[in-house]
Amino acid sequence: MKTKWAWLSACIAMGNLAAFAQDRSISIQEAIQLATTQSKEAKAADTRITGKQLELGVAKNKQLPDAKISGQFAMLSTPNIDLKIPMGEGKGAPDIKANQLLLGQASVSMPLYAGGKIRNSIHIAESAVEMEQFSALNTKDQLATQAIRLYVALYKAQQTATLMQENIKRSEQQVSDFKAMEANGLIARNDLLKTELQLSNYRVALQEALKNVKVVNYQLVTLLQLEESTVIRQLPFKDEAAVPEEASVETALLTRNELKILETQHKIAEDQLKISKADYLPSIALTGGYMGVGIKNVLTVTNALNVGVGLSYDLGSLYKNNKNVSLAKHQISEVEEQIEIMNDRIKIQVQQATENYQLAQDQEKVYEEAVKQADENYRIVKDKYENGVADTDDLLEADVQQLQTRINEAVSKANVMEKYYDLLLANGQLTSK
Repeated sequence: MKTKWAWLSACIAMGNLAAFAQDRSISIQEAIQLATTQSKEAKAADTRITGKQLELGVAKNKQLPDAKISGQFAMLSTPNIDLKIPMGEGKGAPDIKANQLLLGQASVSMPLYAGGKIRNSIHIAESAVEMEQFSALNTKDQLATQAIRLYVALYKAQQTATLMQENIKRSEQQVSDFKAMEANGLIARNDLLKTELQLSNYRVALQEALKNVKVVNYQLVTLLQLEESTVIRQLPFKDEAAVPEEASVETALLTRNELKILETQHKIAEDQLKISKADYLPSIALTGGYMGVGIKNVLTVTNALNVGVGLSYDLGSLYKNNKNVSLAKHQISEVEEQIEIMNDRIKIQVQQATENYQLAQDQEKVYEEAVKQADENYRIVKDKYENGVADTDDLLEADVQQLQTRINEAVSKANVMEKYYDLLLANGQLTSK
């Protein structure tokens, strides 16, 4: 009775554990989409774009006029006032008690010309938004690559564990058969121990594979911002994805975000040079204002409007600004050199990715053929063993070779897919797929 209740309690406990775990089937395309939209890094990249857009708004505000208004009221001590204005014959200076001051001012200044500083500052802010957008796309390319690496690693671990489990079942049956044969005196005990040792090795390898599944699954779930208890069940790789568009250096040079970032930096450096040169030029602004003054018992001024043009020129820039202009020119040269370096790097990456993808395809074909060879070899060795021609070592070795070739075949399929996406990354087409 106790055994029955213990068994029932165990079933309930297992059921509760299963309830917390969430199995979810995800394709590699879905993993890429989640990594580039739901991961914390992707959201942070989008937030940085918003920040640059706000900075652009601040830069555009410089085109707007400056407007100020001020007022002042003050209590004064009674000053001694000696008016110099003629008061007419027979009239002396009045006894004036000016003990209050009221002052109001309003002014407006509209920039008319600043040597292109405002216009080029806005261009820099616009380019900064554009560069941040390319940077975000580059970040998402890296996140997609990380998701692919983890997805492929999880696939390899899951396939290895599955094949190990299948082989353990066969090895367990083999141990059972050898025990019966050893009990009947048909084989030596040493042969039974060899099969048991191989079964133990398989079980250790399975434990390692299952550990890898858990570790990689957790890493992928964290990247994709899924529940920690989610267990990812992968979908088979689609065959149509195994044939990418023809990669070319020309396409990569037009689409790679790293190169677009440098090109945008070049635009910013050119606008910065224009701003530095603008320091040699004067600034002109349209000004206007109103002023009202009231001094109790003395003076009242109203409707004092003024309109004019203001000119400012920093004479010190004639001998101080040369360094700023030289620095701006140097920054342009640095970016141009970085663009040339990136062009060469992209060419190398495209060529290497193309070769790696072709190698992975060729290896997959070899491993597929190797599985057939290992299956046939195991069949022949097993027949020989049953006929007393081969020994236990030959049989166990053939079994290991068969398992290894099957694992290699599963891994090769994942490698083809991984190198396919590496090729897309090198060609600047990863996140567009």
